[in-house]
Amino acid sequence: MTEGTTTSAAAEGDTLNHLEQEGEIAADYLEGLLDIADLDGDIDMDVEADRAAVSIISDAGGRDLNKLVGRDGEVLEALQELTRLAVHRETGDRSRLMLDIAGYRAKKREELTELGAKAAAEVKSSGEPLKMDPMTPFERKVVHDAVKAAGLRSESEGEEPQRFVVVLPA
Repeated sequence: MTEGTTTSAAAEGDTLNHLEQEGEIAADYLEGLLDIADLDGDIDMDVEADRAAVSIISDAGGRDLNKLVGRDGEVLEALQELTRLAVHRETGDRSRLMLDIAGYRAKKREELTELGAKAAAEVKSSGEPLKMDPMTPFERKVVHDAVKAAGLRSESEGEEPQRFVVVLPA
């Protein structure tokens, strides 16, 4: 092993440890929140795509947890930001942590991946750019990834909260 490889492996280990620490801080914060709200849920932590991922899941079908998702994921987005702030307060570093509650984001990711693939197919056949409806940053990221996987390019345009994806022809 060369020195550069050793340094690279050590840096990856440090990054993984940092992301795991973020997940643990987030889990503690969210467990406190669940206790205060008197809601049942289990916390699952992982590291996905260079960011900590924390999920709140329920054995009871998650109906109570749906209150924490809110309409169109609005409450979930707010809880994610609060959780990121709690992590920032403890670590001093900005967090890119992703929060999922009752499988909402996982289901949404599947729907958006399909939407992005359909938009890419439409642009391939028409040769014209396609402007999509406004989306949250999470939603735009999933669509950008789906468009890229289909071999096309996309850009975000507009200002929050009306920022949207434009799928561009090859």
